[in-house]
Amino acid sequence: MSDPKPFVLEAGAAAKRHAPATTRNRDALVDVLKNILPSAGTVLEVASGTGEHAVHFAQAFAQHQWQPSDADPLGLASIAAWSAEAALPNILAPVQLDATSTDWPVDRADAILCINMVHIAPWAATLGLMAGAARCLPVGGPLFLYGPFLRAGIETAASNLAFDTNLKAQNPAWGLRDLADVEAAAVRQGLLLDQVVEMPANNLSVIFRRR
Repeated sequence: MSDPKPFVLEAGAAAKRHAPATTRNRDALVDVLKNILPSAGTVLEVASGTGEHAVHFAQAFAQHQWQPSDADPLGLASIAAWSAEAALPNILAPVQLDATSTDWPVDRADAILCINMVHIAPWAATLGLMAGAARCLPVGGPLFLYGPFLRAGIETAASNLAFDTNLKAQNPAWGLRDLADVEAAAVRQGLLLDQVVEMPANNLSVIFRRR
């Protein structure tokens, strides 16, 4: 594993981004995380996006160290800007992490979060996420996914079907994933499905644990 390389925000950069969905779902996510996170430790967030979730979670779980990450330099800049403004002692500097890579800048975490990435990334990112979680997590450590999924035998909301069509129009490699396929990829890496929690706006929280 390579050494972590925190992203450094250039002075004066107007980097903060805002994703409206974060303010709508963050408290519901905290309610789920309360039941699955270990009592303390390092939480790695893969694909932190704007960084708004990381700040909110660090405020809600002061006993944890929060390690945000993203593959996109502009995302890293936004994370750094939100983190600097919050000035919380338990948010670590963001690191550049490509989920598809076998060489992550973090080689250990007590829990891993990945919010709204699986459907807005190639399938290789999900496979890499499962492999990375297997490398980094201790036995019993949770991998938490959040977002929309397809499920056999359960009707998909019309809004999710429209979203899936829109995603594939932007990039044919994107789109909602079948939860059975995601679970199969996890099992191949020694991660077992622990819980599926229904969330607002036709989303799911999906929790795997390393065996």
